[in-house]
Amino acid sequence: MATAQAVAMQVRGQSTPMVSLIGFGLIWLFLIVFVLYPLTRIFYDAFANEAGGLTLANFQEFFTDRYYLRSLWNSLVLGVAAVLTTSVIGIAVAFLIIRYEFPCRNLFAYLTMLPMILPPLVGVLGFVFILGRAGTVNVWLMDWFHMAHPINFMYGMQGVLLVETVHLFPLMTLSILDSMSKVDPSLEEAAQGMGATGWRRFWDVTLPLTTPGYISGALLVFIWTFADFVTPLVVGVQDLLAVQAYLNIVQFVDRRIFRMGIVISALLVVLAIVFVLVARHYVAIKDYSSLAYSKVERRRLGPVKRWLAVGFLVALLIVSAIPQVGVVLAAVGKGWALTPFPVHYTLDYFRQVSIETPKFIINSLMFSGLAVLICLVVGVPMAWIMSRTQTPGRGAMDALTTLILAIPGTAIGIAYIRAFHYPLPGIDLALTSTWVILPLVLAVRRLPYTVRGSYSSLLLVHKSMEEAAENVGATKLRTFRDVTVPLVWKGILVGALFSFIMSIQEASSTLFLTLGGWEMIPVGIFTYYIAGSHGQAAALGVILIVLCAVSLYIVNRVAGTKVGGLFG
Repeated sequence: MATAQAVAMQVRGQSTPMVSLIGFGLIWLFLIVFVLYPLTRIFYDAFANEAGGLTLANFQEFFTDRYYLRSLWNSLVLGVAAVLTTSVIGIAVAFLIIRYEFPCRNLFAYLTMLPMILPPLVGVLGFVFILGRAGTVNVWLMDWFHMAHPINFMYGMQGVLLVETVHLFPLMTLSILDSMSKVDPSLEEAAQGMGATGWRRFWDVTLPLTTPGYISGALLVFIWTFADFVTPLVVGVQDLLAVQAYLNIVQFVDRRIFRMGIVISALLVVLAIVFVLVARHYVAIKDYSSLAYSKVERRRLGPVKRWLAVGFLVALLIVSAIPQVGVVLAAVGKGWALTPFPVHYTLDYFRQVSIETPKFIINSLMFSGLAVLICLVVGVPMAWIMSRTQTPGRGAMDALTTLILAIPGTAIGIAYIRAFHYPLPGIDLALTSTWVILPLVLAVRRLPYTVRGSYSSLLLVHKSMEEAAENVGATKLRTFRDVTVPLVWKGILVGALFSFIMSIQEASSTLFLTLGGWEMIPVGIFTYYIAGSHGQAAALGVILIVLCAVSLYIVNRVAGTKVGGLFG
């Protein structure tokens, strides 16, 4: 009997490496087919001429065209400007939440995260309804001050910067929170003992020690702004790189212009990779480690500073609420033209988009759910391989995960068009001709959130717990299922929910790949708005905000503010 048990244990021990090897191979197959191959294809097309030969003429044409160079310069300036504005706000919010005690601190910590759930497309519509030429603010100003012309708050680069800042400063805050919470207070006390107080101590000691988190947040903000083409299109800005990529691809008339769209997409990928490598190198050449982490004791602010802090956060929330208010009013209002608020109120728009044409909501839930399922099936084993094994290629897997986070959605969408428009083997049907392409591209775009959430939790579980299960005969697969997953389920859930939030509001890649009848909510919003049906667009926007808000509430309940690792 004992011999039989030993043989069984030996068989299980020998089968485990084969199962692990197969799983490792399948993960790499997924990454090669749906990440590396599309990117390789877009680079090949960027360097190819009409005959299929390789040439530099396409890039030469780009770098000798003044309009494209101006678009590149404007994109860089806009990205840097967004980093600066979100840095000021994000650092201030993170510092107040981590270091000080003031009224309603926990409520503010949650509410300041809410703008992150507002997709830029919905945000820009909300701002236009309130701050546009015929919006609420301009109507008031023209009525009160008898102005002959409205103030241009939105139509131009300033409008794009406003939308991106309000939407993205929570990403900066989250990225900094984790790093700032780990700054050893003794270092600040030592600086204070040497005479550095207030601003000088923060600038010379605290802020430099948060560099890894700050760089992570700055990269996300820059690349997101750099690659967003929907927001600029709504406010009439076309001389940006991502916008030119979109317009050149969708015109389908001039093959030369179409080719330039591919070239611009390849440049977006190259620039994103360069930004990531430079940032990683900058962080790597310095040491930010500490011998120990002490709990940061929050200090109570004096009466004046306390209300200044509360006033700052309230003002920030008021500005952040403008797009939500605008979208809600447009979703329930009728006759909103040259009046501060709608003349009549109705729920007809919600009935039209949820009952008469529910495809947008159903498709969004279905495709985002399938994307999250793919993220779990692929991402959790990836996190386990990266944290628990010394398998060759795990470093490349980690680097590729970071690269996916950096690649603009515009480039991913165009890459999928070029890579998967050929008929699949055995059937006369291209992947881009089916709805399957949508959950796949969403899964690839949001895979890093699931990987990072799972990876961060796995690092907190000691290997001895898994080794104890294996010593009594459990296979690695059973150990992972019965021991590891129950211990890290919160991290997996947080990562999956973030993948869902980002998937359901994804527009930059899905706009290129959407088929008739399979549109998601962001595509529906864009389509309705372009067609002049602003009420229906706003109603879909409100529904999207509610879905994301519920998901963010669950994340907040499960993990609180400890989600900075998702973005690093």
